[in-house]
Amino acid sequence: MIVFKRLLARVALFTCLLPKMWGQELGSDNSNPSASPAATTARPTSEVNPVVEQAPLDKRVFGVLPNYRTANETAIYTPITTKQKFTIASKDSFDYPLLLLGAAIAGLGQLTNNNPSFGQGAAGFGRRFGTSYADQAIGNMMTEAIFPTFLHEDPRYFRRGTGSKWSRTWYAATRVFVTRTDAGNLRFNFSEVLGNATGVAISNAYYPDSRTVGANAEKLGEQIGIDAASQVLKEFWPDIKRKFFQHHKDEARLN
Repeated sequence: MIVFKRLLARVALFTCLLPKMWGQELGSDNSNPSASPAATTARPTSEVNPVVEQAPLDKRVFGVLPNYRTANETAIYTPITTKQKFTIASKDSFDYPLLLLGAAIAGLGQLTNNNPSFGQGAAGFGRRFGTSYADQAIGNMMTEAIFPTFLHEDPRYFRRGTGSKWSRTWYAATRVFVTRTDAGNLRFNFSEVLGNATGVAISNAYYPDSRTVGANAEKLGEQIGIDAASQVLKEFWPDIKRKFFQHHKDEARLN
């Protein structure tokens, strides 16, 4: 658990330092937006700035991290259906990178002997892998499908893509506490908090060593923190890709 906390601290540090990685402001993409519902969503017309066109978003960050619930902000907000909410949650929950994340968390738990009742060896690793995968899948379904449906909230992250680096970092990190309703209005993100809290409560059924109030509060904070860091990465991923990966690709083509 101590190692895991240090890992989370590094993630949080990366979130804070990411805007310093560039010496100039990160602008928006200039190609046309995608015609899909996920790429044609935005702030209500009562509070938008002039329309800024953005490129279609990758479905994977660094080719691995699922990016199905990220949408660009444009002038017209288009809600998604219950079916679309469950589709997004299912893709996030049953995509292969979740297996890799589960294996990484299980390996870390094995090294630190987290949840000692699981034991060691292949059996202990298998239990840790199964429970860590369940944590992620249940959390995704709760926060992206079940609670958004009941509460009429939109589970997507609306990438801003414009403005100063610090304002975009703050915007992305705080979207775990701010969301849109299906009507396009802003309000507290009940789905994120209640969904993850429900997932933590369910996890008590298979985590016999961490059923205390303090342990549950810690797990809830960790999950929300990971979600916030993930959204910051999704906010800046198109800029990272354009500045580093596309730049190197263009140089190789010229040479």
